[in-house]
Amino acid sequence: MKLAKGFGYLLQGAKLLAHPDLRIFVLLPLLVNIIMFAIGLGLLIFFVGGWMDDVVGWLPQWMSGITNLLWFLFAIFFGMAVFFSFNILANFIAAPLNGLLSEKVQQHLTGEDLGQTNFGALLASIPRSVGRELIKLTYYLPRVLLLLIFSFIPIANIIVPWLWLFFAAWMMAIQYVDYPMDNNGTSFRKMKKAVSNERFLHLGFGAGVSILLMVPAVNFFAMPIAVAGATALYVNEHKALQQAQNDLPIIHQ
Repeated sequence: MKLAKGFGYLLQGAKLLAHPDLRIFVLLPLLVNIIMFAIGLGLLIFFVGGWMDDVVGWLPQWMSGITNLLWFLFAIFFGMAVFFSFNILANFIAAPLNGLLSEKVQQHLTGEDLGQTNFGALLASIPRSVGRELIKLTYYLPRVLLLLIFSFIPIANIIVPWLWLFFAAWMMAIQYVDYPMDNNGTSFRKMKKAVSNERFLHLGFGAGVSILLMVPAVNFFAMPIAVAGATALYVNEHKALQQAQNDLPIIHQ
């Protein structure tokens, strides 16, 4: 099943991080992720609890019987919103480091050296990495705003947590599969098309990342695990196909 296969790549990513050749490339992205998620968790605890009490208090009397269910759904929604937002910010800050980690994972899996691991190449990759993250933001933000608008529409906002779960899984797939794609010269547009062509595979992977983001303490390790898992997914599912397409003869008309 495609969903289970996609989730399996996340488990493969966790195993890859334990390899001695990769550990040093995990440390800095991991440190960035720990700092950002510690801030996000603090904000979630400080602000959201009281705000959700107010939201539940606005509900009509006839909905009082499902208060606990709504509390649970709102907790999922706001938890995903906070952790998803801080994950994006952490990836923005750590983008060059994530790209380097992805490159080293690919080298470990294939034996190919992309030639980008020296310090000068890392510095030179920063503008490209930041630019790529900005492109992702232009893709994410309109969809996030649409979900936020739905969350304030009575009745319709009940389904928002479920929409958010689907959206988060999709965004996590886009976010992390893009690192190996970018390292291998694939444009953002072509990357989205490749992900869409195997939608359920990538939704399974993205759902796994979303689950990691919601587990306390484990979510600190979500980013490097996802980078490694997405790189394994790229190597096994995309790399050979892209090479075959690049090798096709050009037909002149």
